[in-house]
Formats: sequence, C-alpha cells, structure tokens
Amino acid sequence: MKRSASLLLWVVSFGLLVAPAMAEQLTGTLKKIKDTGSITIGHRESSIPFSYLDDKQQPVGYAMDLCMKIVDAVKTELKMPNLKVNLQPVTSANRIPLMQNGTIDLECGSTTNSVSRQQQVAFGPTYFVINVTAAVKKNSGIRSLANLNGKTISTTSGTTSVPLLKKYEKTANVSVKEIYGKDHAESFLLLAQDRSAAFIMDDILLAGQIANSSNPGDFTILKESLRQEPYSMMLRRDDPPFKALVDKAVGGVMKSGEIDKIYAKWFNNPIPPKGINMNFPQTPQIKEAFKNPNDKGVE
Repeated sequence: MKRSASLLLWVVSFGLLVAPAMAEQLTGTLKKIKDTGSITIGHRESSIPFSYLDDKQQPVGYAMDLCMKIVDAVKTELKMPNLKVNLQPVTSANRIPLMQNGTIDLECGSTTNSVSRQQQVAFGPTYFVINVTAAVKKNSGIRSLANLNGKTISTTSGTTSVPLLKKYEKTANVSVKEIYGKDHAESFLLLAQDRSAAFIMDDILLAGQIANSSNPGDFTILKESLRQEPYSMMLRRDDPPFKALVDKAVGGVMKSGEIDKIYAKWFNNPIPPKGINMNFPQTPQIKEAFKNPNDKGVE
C-alpha cells in the first residue's frame, strides 16, 4: 500500500512537471493563440470568390473554407474546441503589415506567393494559379495589352499588377496612366464608369467582378498574360510549428481529394449572394498544385 501511494505521488508530481514543460514548448503563433484563446483571420471584402462579404456582411469564399480547415486543425492541436475566431478585414495595402505586427494570425484571400514577399511573410500550399491580365469594355476596341498605349488603366493598391505592368511597358514600349482603387471592387468601378480603359488584375478576380456587375455582357478579359502567379494563405515568417500545421491541414485536404469538392462549390456552382456561377474549371496548373502541394513562390 505504501509503495502504491509513493508511486501515485511520483506520477502526479511527474505530471505537474511535464504539463508546464509541454506548455513552454509552444512558440510563435500557436503560443499566441493558446494564450489569448483566439485566432484572428484576415479576410478580404471583395475578392470574389476567394474571400468576400455575402448579403449578411459575413466573409465567405474558397479561401475562407480552406482557412477554416486550418482553424479546425488548431483546435485539435491545442485541444481548444471552443477557440474563438476573430475576423479582421484587410486590404492589399495593409495585409502584410498587419501580419507582421501580430494583428492577424492567418490571411485568407487572393494573395500571390512571391519570392520577394517571402522575405516578409510565409505562405501555405498553393491553392490557386492565376494569369495577370486586363478586363476591358467590349466596345472599347482594345484587343491586346499593346492597345493600352496612351490609355488610363486602373489597378488595386498593394498588388503585384503595377510592377508587372511597368515591366511590360518597358519591353512593349507602352505608356499608360495609372489610377488606383483601394480594393478590387473600386478598381472595377473605375472601369465600369469609364474613368479607366482597363482594369489590370488576376483573371479569376476580374471574372468575379464582371460576373457580379449589373451588365456582365459589357466586359471581356484579354487573352494575354503578364505572368502566372500562385495564390496561398499568408502567415508569419520564422514560425515552423504553425507553418507545419498549416501545410499538413491544407495538404491533407488536397491529398484526400476533398479540395475538388471545395473548388467545385466556389468555381463551378452558383455562389452567394447573387447565385452567379464563375464557370472556371480547374486548369492544368491548378490540378498540379493539388496533386503536389508546395509553397513555391513566383520570381
């Protein structure tokens, strides 16, 4: 009996010693989440169909669904089934600073994973591949990017489109005047109101804005591409435990085939709030990203 009591005392004491040690193992984002009891998701307000507001002003979309898979993984990892999820709107211009200063823990939108951005933040697996091009009005006479010479173009502040277009200007001898929208909806409005002749952006985001416009038939997307770019969720740099969790959660969705159902939900079926259908089947590049999950950034 005495020996059993001693053994029990040792087990309890050992448990008390191990518990703090295990807690101390948490670092970075996971520790922040554990300490605060919450995770903060950065979302966009008009990046259709990745991350945008529905008719109830709630963020929804393809990227949001994938990020919720990560939230589920965090709940399991930290044994926090009642983890609070805070939703923080972000823009193209402030998303990286808000990630770096700790305001958001995960950004779920339409963010390009580039080598230069990897010097500031980290990324999860690629979940979409786009072409940067331009939307124009069908009656504008613009059929190629070269036709933009001398025209005013709109684009969204803080995106990769501006430097790409500047590079194109230099090589194609095209000169344009640029005006900026704070988000994609505002940039598209500049085109719709004829304040710009073209909206330079990622093809799928252009398709989303056109599909949601009052006169979708008025617009077309140019066939030319300035560059192909991978999209992914953004997280803080130098945080291996959290990145490993993100990679495992998203990679698991891809490897299991569940990604195909999530993709079809947002790109091949009617989506809120207007019930539009993007009619955007998986491209070979997207299929490859799902088959072989990776976080390779574009140069």
